[in-house]
Amino acid sequence: MATATTTFDETEKKQIKHEFDELVNMSASQMEKWLQTDESKAVGQKDNDSSESTGHKSGGNIIRILNKKSADLSNSDYEHMRKVVGYIKRHSAQRPNEIEGSNWEYSLKNWGHNPARK
Repeated sequence: MATATTTFDETEKKQIKHEFDELVNMSASQMEKWLQTDESKAVGQKDNDSSESTGHKSGGNIIRILNKKSADLSNSDYEHMRKVVGYIKRHSAQRPNEIEGSNWEYSLKNWGHNPARK
């Protein structure tokens, strides 16, 4: 797992940004709207000391990243982008038979990926 002190070279940054842009298929405004829904707040693992799930918190970070210019992205942004890419890839592999209205769909949307989109 990446730590707060991880630094990425330009090749790594390009790769991470490319994968993030490929997998995060919701805009910042779509995510803002989604994260306000009861469905969004109802899914995901919560820390003991928090009422907000890890994925819901991640959605807020994703919105912040989407609203930044590439040149303004920090190493911690790249760390989070890498975490998002890993989550979407792992979770997408667990695709259920029924997608629409599933916790699986809602969780992916919290991480910026709408599985109904091609």
